[in-house]
Amino acid sequence: MSLNKQTVETYLDGFRRNDHAQILGCLTDDIEWTVFGGFRLTGKEAYDAAIEGPGFVAPPQLTVVRMVEEGDVVMAELSGTVERKTGGMMRMSMAEVFRMREGKICERRAWVIELRENDYR
Repeated sequence: MSLNKQTVETYLDGFRRNDHAQILGCLTDDIEWTVFGGFRLTGKEAYDAAIEGPGFVAPPQLTVVRMVEEGDVVMAELSGTVERKTGGMMRMSMAEVFRMREGKICERRAWVIELRENDYR
């Protein structure tokens, strides 16, 4: 497995364990994070504050469906669940694009789709 894919795996494992230090250790200081339809932020301090996500109980359960790499980009398709603070679970499908610099994530672009009825809607 390449260094870039190893970094992404370590990063995802940090999310699964809600380990802020592990997550932040995979990022460059000037990290940019965009969740389309949600937010955009820059820098580790802002990233750290957004890890849990408003309205959710960490950690999420994340499964890598597939991961591919080309050049300095790693793309991952994920499925997962996360508990809501109000009760119940959110099921989701995610597409993640990680741009890498010297073995660390310098940009993360995410599309998160809540699955309400089945795996397709």
